[in-house]
Amino acid sequence: MRLRRRLLAGLAIAAALVSPAVAADTIKLGLITKFPVEFYSTMQDAAQKYVAAHSDLQLVTGQGQSGTDIEGQIALIESMITQGVKGIAITPVDPTVAPALDKAVAAGIKVVLIDNDIPNWKGKTALVATNNLNGGKIAGAYLKTVLKDGDKIGILEGVPGVPALDDRVTGMLSGLEGVKVNVVGKTGTNCTQELGVSAAEDLLTANPDLKAIYAACGPPAVGAAQAIQNAKIANDAMILVGFDACCGELDNIKSGVEDATVAQFPAKMGELGIETLANAVQGKAVEANVDTGTGLVTKDNLAKFQ
Repeated sequence: MRLRRRLLAGLAIAAALVSPAVAADTIKLGLITKFPVEFYSTMQDAAQKYVAAHSDLQLVTGQGQSGTDIEGQIALIESMITQGVKGIAITPVDPTVAPALDKAVAAGIKVVLIDNDIPNWKGKTALVATNNLNGGKIAGAYLKTVLKDGDKIGILEGVPGVPALDDRVTGMLSGLEGVKVNVVGKTGTNCTQELGVSAAEDLLTANPDLKAIYAACGPPAVGAAQAIQNAKIANDAMILVGFDACCGELDNIKSGVEDATVAQFPAKMGELGIETLANAVQGKAVEANVDTGTGLVTKDNLAKFQ
């Protein structure tokens, strides 16, 4: 079964990898992103724009099929090693891709992690990412201003076990300290809108007096908004806070169904990620941790993020 999954993942590479023909003296770099949503498309576009402005660079891109496509990412890593890239920038779906990245490092390939860290993995050259713990604290601090003791909140996690996504929940709960809310459910969503809808529906059904939902990713936040609207709950009767500012969240903030979200800056991640990788491959000094920042989006400052 595992071999069959690897073969299927390999077939997906034919469509996922893009490797333009360029002069032989250029530096070939790889970019692997998680799955096809707006956030990662923006990141990839920014990386390609950076490379297009540097004639000595070539970019090979690949993308997994979902937020849990571990086998797909491993196949992409192995393919890029075979293609002879000098560096790989990757948004790892899970720490279990580390052994495949170890093979890349053993082959002399520099590895820069983007968006998600692999804690305690020694092979990375740098991490270019949002400080997700701080981003979660921003969300919690906002919720602290609109919730009171005894209010019920449900949490839509991303992919439990992925450090960056777990940090968004841990940070939110930390930012909320001082208000004694009742967490009535924590459900993984794989960062998908579909699971966001079903998880939010379950929360709303089990807790008619639910006051707030926090979603650790953009797509499930949009799914929760859909569930709230389907249940015909008034905007002022439910507080919805997301994370990512993507995938329709800004439209939902404009309409009032979502109250706030924590914005990341995927274009900045893409540009700085590839710049950091290129510099490392060329032997230049790079920062071990590059914080690409966060910001709270509400209806009051929405125009700044559109």
